[in-house]
Amino acid sequence: MFSDHPSPGRAAPRPASPPSEAPGREDRLPPPARERITALDVIRGFALCGILVVNVQPIAHVGDAAVVGPAGGGPGEQVVGLLVEQRFFPIFSLLFGVGFSLLLESAEARTGRPRVVLLRRLLVLLAVGLVHMFALWRGDVLTVYAIVGLVVLLPSTWLPRWAVAGLAPVLLAAGLLAFGGGFALVPGLFLLGSALVRYGVADRIERSPRVPAALALAFAAAAAPALWWQTGTRVTDPEFGLSMGVAGLLIAGVYVCGLPALLHTPVRPLLRAVFAPLGRMALTNYLTATVLVLAVARVIGGVPQNWPVSTVLAIAGAILAVQWAVSAAWLRRYRYGPLEWLWRWATWGRRPPLRIR
Repeated sequence: MFSDHPSPGRAAPRPASPPSEAPGREDRLPPPARERITALDVIRGFALCGILVVNVQPIAHVGDAAVVGPAGGGPGEQVVGLLVEQRFFPIFSLLFGVGFSLLLESAEARTGRPRVVLLRRLLVLLAVGLVHMFALWRGDVLTVYAIVGLVVLLPSTWLPRWAVAGLAPVLLAAGLLAFGGGFALVPGLFLLGSALVRYGVADRIERSPRVPAALALAFAAAAAPALWWQTGTRVTDPEFGLSMGVAGLLIAGVYVCGLPALLHTPVRPLLRAVFAPLGRMALTNYLTATVLVLAVARVIGGVPQNWPVSTVLAIAGAILAVQWAVSAAWLRRYRYGPLEWLWRWATWGRRPPLRIR
């Protein structure tokens, strides 16, 4: 989900250290530069937009006795329920697994203790998530990602890639059948993202539109009956959570595969301009969105649960517009978002360059 380093591309080989270099010094050097892959930035930015739409009302309920209920029955609420709810956190989870394995590759090239780097990264994320959770919003996802990363992702680095790829669908199926989806899908999605890197899929994501387009069509064909199943079940039905979880994964698959295919069409400049700046500063934008939603909720007033979908979309759109403008302006001068830079600094134990020279 949150990437503080360029997206995958093969790193240049690291030159041999001179004999006079102090032992262990390489442990404090930043990873070699990677060429960014636009598709991952676009997907991350697109997912950020969707997750904010879903989170506006839950965040706004902080300090309110009301409880967020199911979406209403109007056309707008139905569209949000079918195309947005539980469709974007799977994308974030998948991308977190991708980013984790990319960091592992960089760490292995730079230090003899790569898992120490990974551990430090997850512990810093846990600290940030706990502050976000207890100071601003109990629905924080960073804490979940950090804990699952420590329990699942970090140990998986000792497993062969075929084992990681085999465990991913097992954990996804278990999360669906036992819990109906939700955060129970995170371990499987983490491992799936990791496997995509370890098998080289992430490096080939932009080479041809044919495979992503074919996969997007396959996911769409499978999603149609899943959406029909979801619309035919009531919120009180035991199958509702399962139907939403299955449909959510399939729609997420359409988005993840469809966007790289669209990047091979004339809309590529538009997609890159709109979503890539948001995606490159995903951690900064995720955390600042909480503050902005809370501020807007105080101005609007009322019970967030009763806001119409038009109000929710207007709030999310306004916040994203501000974040896009700030992100685009910031990235013209700096290599990383502010929080991404601090996270990278804490991960490697050395201050990385920030300004673009």
